[in-house]
Amino acid sequence: MKANLKCLLIDDDKDDQEIFKLALQDINENIVCITADNAMEGLQMLQADESLVPGYIFLDLNMPRMSGKDCLAALRSMPRLADVPVVIYSTSSDPRDIRETRALGATDYVVKQYSMASLKEILRRYFSQDP
Repeated sequence: MKANLKCLLIDDDKDDQEIFKLALQDINENIVCITADNAMEGLQMLQADESLVPGYIFLDLNMPRMSGKDCLAALRSMPRLADVPVVIYSTSSDPRDIRETRALGATDYVVKQYSMASLKEILRRYFSQDP
């Protein structure tokens, strides 16, 4: 198992950030979850620290100043992040959003869950402790 796997969550909703981090800690306490409050902050964080290469990036779609789609395009233009899975994490279940983000290079698309149990079930697919 990878020790201290890093996960970056870019989401403007503080409550969603807390729920995500709690769920992640419950399934694997070795995961370090870094959060950014918006797309600009997330990109600046990644540009400022060349050594920061998260195991996964979870990205909200609907954020102020810069949309998740624009952020996804910027992430995909950064060569050192080319192999990092970017999972869209949004309240939208619109098939057009899913199609468009896949075309922009999203690895997966997860609709935000309203229960901790269902969120943990989804996160286990990415962060399972089993080999």
